[in-house]
Amino acid sequence: MLQFTLTIQKFAAPLGRFLIGILFVQAGLGKIFSYAGTADYMVAMGVPGILLPLVIITEFGGGLAVILGYHTRIAAFALAGFCVLTAVIFHVDFSDTMQMIMFSKNMALAGGFLLLVAHGAGAFSLDNKVK
Repeated sequence: MLQFTLTIQKFAAPLGRFLIGILFVQAGLGKIFSYAGTADYMVAMGVPGILLPLVIITEFGGGLAVILGYHTRIAAFALAGFCVLTAVIFHVDFSDTMQMIMFSKNMALAGGFLLLVAHGAGAFSLDNKVK
């Protein structure tokens, strides 16, 4: 039973990093390919469009770092903060059910990232040199 648990833990870490990180890699790429529309949306929500390159770097770069397990704690901490900020800025209209769901999703993602901050990248990561 102990061996089974250790095997699950070994493969759960890279799979978990991939599943949480790919969401941000895709979001960053999406913003690159719809740059003008995303910048306009940010401005409409009171966020300067000049920040969009930083958003793209955070999402794409942070997501990739988490997937690869490279400086995982730092990337996860940055993405946790990013999730909380985007929830508070873009998803606070709780009269809209979808916005309430998006707010909750962002907070849950922040929680997942904070678990990565606490426990590290785990197995098959650059942080652990693919142990």
